[in-house]
Amino acid sequence: MSETPGDENPHDKTAQDEKAQDAKTVRLDRHLVRALAHPMRNRMLGLLRVYGPQTATTLASRLGVNTGATSYHLRQLAEAGLVVEDDSRGNARDRWWKAAHQGTEFDAAELLDQEPELALGFLHGIGQTYAENMFGFIDAMQTMPPEWQEASLLSDVLFHLRPDELAAMMREVVAVFEKYKTPDLTAPLPEGAEHVTVQIQAYPRETH
Repeated sequence: MSETPGDENPHDKTAQDEKAQDAKTVRLDRHLVRALAHPMRNRMLGLLRVYGPQTATTLASRLGVNTGATSYHLRQLAEAGLVVEDDSRGNARDRWWKAAHQGTEFDAAELLDQEPELALGFLHGIGQTYAENMFGFIDAMQTMPPEWQEASLLSDVLFHLRPDELAAMMREVVAVFEKYKTPDLTAPLPEGAEHVTVQIQAYPRETH
């Protein structure tokens, strides 16, 4: 049976949506983790996802490093398939790069089992990036508009939970994220909106 755009099978549409979402997200294996082992590459990839295509020069300016460093790390990210050239921009002098995916997924336990030293270095890099994001926000609070100061939150809560309860809580949190998710982070900001970071760290304080 042929179908017009208005006659889409809802199950087919769900499958198409899931496939499109998969294309926007990359699942890290040990090889991709190795490519992201350097903290600067993780930061560069994050900047490309948030602010859109950049050159080695613009990335160097944002990160406070020289263009030789950003050029080298861009090549490493490109070899891993995490960034690609933006053919719609650039010239013989300036090469523009964009993120190949909008998000990253990884299984920390699996990576720690396969490549413990590499995985620990990668996870420490993520923790460092989270801390830098938070300190950047704190430094900017004094000059931030009052409405953003009031809307923002730094908080932590201690629970007594079993592993299954923590997993259930995280599923609920992720569902809230999905409700407010921005389909395309590189699209122009709506009026009154800003790039907003919500960081989650949920873990046992100690295990016996």
